[in-house]
Amino acid sequence: MGPRFTLPRRVRLRRSADFRRVQGSSHKLRQPSLLVLWAAGRGEQARVGLTVSRKVGNAVIRNRVKRWLREAVRHERHRLRARVDVVLIAHPDAASAGAAALRQQVSAAFQGVGRGRR
Repeated sequence: MGPRFTLPRRVRLRRSADFRRVQGSSHKLRQPSLLVLWAAGRGEQARVGLTVSRKVGNAVIRNRVKRWLREAVRHERHRLRARVDVVLIAHPDAASAGAAALRQQVSAAFQGVGRGRR
């Protein structure tokens, strides 16, 4: 049996205080359709949170973008080093980028976060 690509609760940011802490950090990485923010984590493993604002589109489009991002995170999470909290913020053009492009951007961003690039 191959690796399990799941996104369990312990690897997701869920509390607004955690989102604010990460968004207040100075570590940023810009991708064409995403802004990636990260800070030192408090758990044993990397945690990821997603933000898709109403600027991206209506509820249907926002939910589609969130599904694409969750899928990308599930497959690319192994690129993150331990003990880092990451917030992915979708920009309005994320809706037209498509799932494959978002996955590529998440992969590149997670490699940058793992190296500590800004």
